[in-house]
Amino acid sequence: MPEQDQPLPSTALPQAGPVTRGSRKTRTGEVISSSMNKTIVVRTVTRVPHPKFGKIVKQMKRFYVHDEQNQAKTGDTVRIMETRPLSKLKRWRLVEVVQK
Repeated sequence: MPEQDQPLPSTALPQAGPVTRGSRKTRTGEVISSSMNKTIVVRTVTRVPHPKFGKIVKQMKRFYVHDEQNQAKTGDTVRIMETRPLSKLKRWRLVEVVQK
């Protein structure tokens, strides 16, 4: 008697569920410029050991951030999140103003 192909149980089939995106990067930094409309410039400071000497050094980086309500002012500490490209330089958006 030849063996017949049995259908796979429904649990063995790949489940079609909601697609989850990876978590987006967040940074905390200080606003160094808010003179543009709906755009702020945020400076973040990262402390990393020097690759050769091991001393902790500061690395500063500037991010152009979308601020829809123009709520952040120069000197504020803010939290920003990665997003799709919004312009030539803007790839981050404002999440919240941590400290005024």
